[in-house]
Amino acid sequence: MNPSVTWHPVAPSAEVRAGANIVAGFAQGQELALWRAADGTPQAWENRCPHRSVRFTLGQVTGGDRLACAYHGWQYEAGSGACVRIPAHPAMQAPRNVCAKVFATADAAGMLWVRLAAEGPPAPAELVTAVPAGWHLARTLTLRVAASEVRDALAQHGFAPAGTPDAWQGTLGDSPVAALLLDAQPQLSFLHLWTDAAPGSDAMARLHLAARQLRSAIEAASSH
Repeated sequence: MNPSVTWHPVAPSAEVRAGANIVAGFAQGQELALWRAADGTPQAWENRCPHRSVRFTLGQVTGGDRLACAYHGWQYEAGSGACVRIPAHPAMQAPRNVCAKVFATADAAGMLWVRLAAEGPPAPAELVTAVPAGWHLARTLTLRVAASEVRDALAQHGFAPAGTPDAWQGTLGDSPVAALLLDAQPQLSFLHLWTDAAPGSDAMARLHLAARQLRSAIEAASSH
C-alpha cells in the first residue's frame, strides 16, 4: 500500500455500462461494486449491502438509478447510497440510517478512478496527465504479485517513473507505453497500459506479445 496514491484506476470505462451491469473492483484491499446510473454517472460503492452484507455485485441495477441487493431486494439510490425502497414493505419509509458506503469516483483517460479517502484531490489529474493526449488503453495485465514487486520489475525492465509511484513510461515491443499500476490486494495488482499504436496494427501485436512476456517475467521473479 502506498499512502501517497489517493486515486486508483480500478476498471476500464467501457466495461461499466450505464444503467446495466455491476462490475467487481478492488483498490488497496477494498472490494468495490462499480456501476453507472442511467445518465452515465459512475458509482463506486463498498461491495456489501448494509442490510445483510451480501455483495452488491450479485444484485442488479433497477430503475436506472438504483442498485438492488440480490437477497431481499433492498434498493439504494445512486449518488448518496441511501436505501430508498424495501420491496417486502413497499408502504414503509426506508430507514434513514441504512446507507451503502460510497466513494468518490471519476471517469478519465478511459478509466474509472476511485478515491478511498473521504478527503483528497477532487480529481485524479496527476495520474491522468501521465497518459499523453490521444493515446488509448491497449490492455490490462492481471498480476498475482504485490504492487511493490511490480514497481521493482518495471524499473528493471527500463520503465521510468512518471510523476507518481504508480505511473510509469516505457516501451513494449517497439511502441511507447504509459503504465498505471493498481494496488488491488496484497498479492493482486493490475497494470493498465496506454499507447499510441494503432489498434489491429503489427505494432499493437508486438506490444501485446511483449506485455505477456513482461507479465510472465514479473510473476516468475515473484515465485523465486
